[in-house]
Amino acid sequence: MFRTLDETMLVSPQIGPADIAAAADQGVVLIINNRPEGEEPGQPEGAAIEAAARAAGLGYVAIPVDHAGLSLDQVEAMGAALDGVEGRTLAYCRSGTRSTYLWALARARAGDSPDQIRAKAANAGYDLTPLMGLMTQLQG
Repeated sequence: MFRTLDETMLVSPQIGPADIAAAADQGVVLIINNRPEGEEPGQPEGAAIEAAARAAGLGYVAIPVDHAGLSLDQVEAMGAALDGVEGRTLAYCRSGTRSTYLWALARARAGDSPDQIRAKAANAGYDLTPLMGLMTQLQG
């Protein structure tokens, strides 16, 4: 269910409170929710996932991304959330794509090579071709 982008970053489609133990077993110390509340019927509430994460001793951050697209504020929030994490992070959304995009843009902004970021995402099944120009711009 969880896809590995690199040694510290996992992404996933929607998770539920019951998935927190599996994440912790894989070394996850931070959960990042990139899904807006109520995006689709039956979607687990972020508060329930946050409660399960905190009960398991994991951190939790919500950086919701709706279908209007990504903003620089969201990219900066993702970078701040990832900065200094001692362990693995699991970010999720409906399919994992928005989480992967946010991670990629945050890593480009931090100075990582866009080509290396794209290769890592491709290994996990995500295509970052539409973001290559933006990643190059964010590098600076």
